[in-house]
Amino acid sequence: MGFVRKFLAWLTVPVVCLVGLVICLARPFNPNNNRVLGRWLAYTGRCILGLKRPIEGRELIPQNRPTVLIANHQHNDDLFVLGDLLPPRTVTVGKSILAWAPFFGQVFWLGGNVLINRSKSHQAVAAMQATTEAISREHKSVWIFPEGTRSHGKGLGRFKKGAFHAAVSSGAPITMICAGHYSGKTSAVSGRYEAVRVRVLPVLETAGLTVDDIPDLMERCRAQMEAAIAELSPN
Repeated sequence: MGFVRKFLAWLTVPVVCLVGLVICLARPFNPNNNRVLGRWLAYTGRCILGLKRPIEGRELIPQNRPTVLIANHQHNDDLFVLGDLLPPRTVTVGKSILAWAPFFGQVFWLGGNVLINRSKSHQAVAAMQATTEAISREHKSVWIFPEGTRSHGKGLGRFKKGAFHAAVSSGAPITMICAGHYSGKTSAVSGRYEAVRVRVLPVLETAGLTVDDIPDLMERCRAQMEAAIAELSPN
């Protein structure tokens, strides 16, 4: 039953994105397209999976000023767990291969999100510079998975510097969003997915910091997130 729920949840993604494509074509590259689509996808997916997502500290996500949001990345199902937490005018940073996903790739591009080809470092650097400008000049928030890849619930991976360079260069605060470890376990009868607890940590201001402060900033964020994830994860 759990497999059926997961299949149906992911089957709805291109359907929802196809509907969302109408909105994106009506207002192309509007970052609020991402917020609308994120809510639709997350609510629909959690409903089908039977997934509960208790959350602490949602009110700490800035709504009226740009922020760099960082979260731990475990599975593709993070879309359902975290997709409805985007504040207004938020773009995300993702792998360039996402552009080829049917319908999802098109709405992702039309949402003004940043696509990075990590195999070409000069393109990745240029993309992150554009992200910093978007925060400073266009008053956009940016969502980044600082690990750069999925951990599959095996612990918090090493952080890459891109998110922290963007935050320090723009002076935007960092908002840390932590999800407890999950593996997609389901109940035997109903196939409902196990609950995933999420916590938003208090923002960490970066105003006045320089590039020299980035290593310490990364370590502080990682330590805080690792401690929170441990508390949220099932024993």
